[in-house]
Amino acid sequence: MRVHILGICGTFMGGIAAIARAAGHEVTGSDTNVYPPMSTQLRALGIELIEGYGPEQLNSRPDVVVVGNVMKRGVPVIEALLDSGLPYTSGPEWLAREVLKDLWVLAVAGTHGKTTTTSLLAWILEHAGHSPGFLIGGVPANFDTSARLGKAPFFVIEADEYDTAFFDKRAKFVHYRPRTVILNNLEYDHADIYPDVASIQRQFHHLVRTVPGGTGRIIWNAGDARIDETLKMGCWTPLEGFSAHAAGAQWTVRALPGIGDFSSFEVLESGKPQGVVQWDLMGAHNVENALAAIAAAHHAGVPVATAIEALASFKGIARRMQLRGEVGGIRVYDDFAHHPTAVATTLDGLRRRVGRARIVAVLEPRSNTMRMGVHRELLAPSLAGADEVWLYAPRDLGWDAGDIVAAIGPHAHQVDSIEGLVGQLARGARAGDNVLVMSNGGFGGLHDKLLAALKQRFDAGQA
Repeated sequence: MRVHILGICGTFMGGIAAIARAAGHEVTGSDTNVYPPMSTQLRALGIELIEGYGPEQLNSRPDVVVVGNVMKRGVPVIEALLDSGLPYTSGPEWLAREVLKDLWVLAVAGTHGKTTTTSLLAWILEHAGHSPGFLIGGVPANFDTSARLGKAPFFVIEADEYDTAFFDKRAKFVHYRPRTVILNNLEYDHADIYPDVASIQRQFHHLVRTVPGGTGRIIWNAGDARIDETLKMGCWTPLEGFSAHAAGAQWTVRALPGIGDFSSFEVLESGKPQGVVQWDLMGAHNVENALAAIAAAHHAGVPVATAIEALASFKGIARRMQLRGEVGGIRVYDDFAHHPTAVATTLDGLRRRVGRARIVAVLEPRSNTMRMGVHRELLAPSLAGADEVWLYAPRDLGWDAGDIVAAIGPHAHQVDSIEGLVGQLARGARAGDNVLVMSNGGFGGLHDKLLAALKQRFDAGQA
C-alpha cells in the first residue's frame, strides 16, 4: 500500500510514518516544517518528503492519504484531496485499523504525565522481554525513538485528547480501543478546542466506554476529583486506583526516611510492600506516573518486582527535566511544562532535588491555551517555588504579562525578545544556580544560546 501523510513532521504523524514503513508500506509525506531531526529520521527510513502543501503531490495517486490534525479546509492539498475522490483517513483511524486492531493496546491518557508514563510502561514491558510496539509524544532515552511497530501482542500508546482531524472532532484516543487504560489526571486545557472542562470529561468518558468489561482494566488516579466524576458518568470495567496521597487506592507508596526528592520510594499494593524503587527521576508527580505504569504492566502480566527492577534502569525522556548543559557551576535544564499545574510540579520536583540552591525559572507561554490567556491567573502561584522568574512575553502574546510579574514580586521579570532574555540570564546567573527553561516548543534555541553566552562569559574571566 502507498501511504501519503499530510503533516508528517509532527511527533505523532512522524511516528505513524515510521510504523507504516516498518509494516511494509511505501510511505511519502509532506509538511511545511521539513527540517532535522524529524526529516533526517524519516529520510533514513526511506520516506520521501515534500516541502509544502501543493496539490501536485497527489498526482501519484496514493492508495490512502493520512491527514494530520494540523490540516485545515482551504489548504490547497486538502481542497485537491476532497475533489480527487482519493481515500483519506486520520492518523488515529489509520493506526487503529491497520495496526492496533489485533493487539493488546495499553493507552495512557491525562492532562499531564502522558509522555513520561507511556515511556515508563513501554520500558517495563521491554525489560520484561515483550518488545512492545509504541507511539510516544517524546523520545525516551531507553529507545532513542518515539515510535516502533514492535512485536505482538502489546502496543503502548500516548492517548491524546486533542481532536483527530478537520473532519473528525472527536479526541484521538477514542479510536484506539484499549484493553488497558491509564487515566492520569484531568484539568482544563486545549482551550482552542474545548469550551470548558466538562467537554473534556465527556471525551474521557467516551474513552471509558470503549474499554472491555471482562478482560479490560482502568488504572485511575484515585486522588483526582475530575477523573472520579468522569467514571461516575458510567463505568463497566474493573478499576484499580493509584495515588501517592489519596486513601483507599490499590497502588500507593511509602516515603523513605531522608529521601525528600522521591528518587527512592516503596511501592505498596493493597497496603502490602512490593519493593523499593531507586531511579534517576524525581518529584511526587513522577511517583504517580510510576505507580500507574506498574499497575498497567501488572494487568498485562508483568510481575511487580520486574517492573520495579525496570524503573531502576529508566533513563528519562528528552525535554522532561533534561539537563542540557553546565557552565561555571550553572546548570541549564529543559522541560516541556506549559500548564500551571505542570509548572508547579516541575518546580517542586527540582526544589526537592537541589534543596536551598537558587532556581531561576524561565517560561514561554507558547501553547494555544496559554496564548489565549486562559490560565494567566494561575501562573503567578505556579511559579512561586522559584527564586527568580523570567517570563518571555513577545509583543504578539495577546495579553499583558505585567500583572503576573507584579503578582510574583521584585524577583520576577518579563522580556520581549530571545536575545534580550539570553543576555539578562547570562549576566545574572551565578555558580550553583539551576536555570529551568519551560516551553512546549523550541523557545528560539534559548537553551543552546544561553549555554554559549555563559561559556563566553566564563572564558572571558567574568565569573
